[in-house]
Amino acid sequence: MMRIQEVIVVEGRYDKAALSQVVDTVIIETEGFGIFSDREKLALLRRLAQAKGLVVLTDGDGGGFVIRNFLKGAIDPALVKHAYVPDVYGKERRKKAPSKEGKLGVEGMSREILEQALRRAGATILDETQKAEEKSSPITKAELYALGFSGRSDSAARRAILLKALGLPERMTANAMLEALNILSSREEIEAIAAGIPE
Repeated sequence: MMRIQEVIVVEGRYDKAALSQVVDTVIIETEGFGIFSDREKLALLRRLAQAKGLVVLTDGDGGGFVIRNFLKGAIDPALVKHAYVPDVYGKERRKKAPSKEGKLGVEGMSREILEQALRRAGATILDETQKAEEKSSPITKAELYALGFSGRSDSAARRAILLKALGLPERMTANAMLEALNILSSREEIEAIAAGIPE
């Protein structure tokens, strides 16, 4: 499995599922054209780009290029790399019919093609040593529980305070929040916020 420094941006959950079999990194979905109206997610992508860099990997059809071009204009181009999948005609297994343009999307690409696309884009591939150093002490779900951000009757309210303090979207899932905290924050910062929340 390739270990990538940058956060990878894809269109949807099937793209994310396919890519998660190939790379070890944070993968964020645009939810198709949903990114156009989701200011919170766009702000999160900008912060992730500052922290780790982004690789945009959208489908090779018209819709994919519309999303890619939107992100090109919305995020500092110096922080974004663009990976492209080739035009392969066919139909994904889960679909009854091919797409409008008849091309396979990211989810339909082979492992080898996805790896090649990321290498050509210049994604930063980490070796085992770098990965161990970078991830030496990630924040865990158990620590969030111990700090009261899960498992308590007031945990949702406490998480809302944490997300607001860190400038993160309030609708993040627990797993997405944990990924973002490990990229954008420190254990000390989270503990300090938790200590400032009245019981």
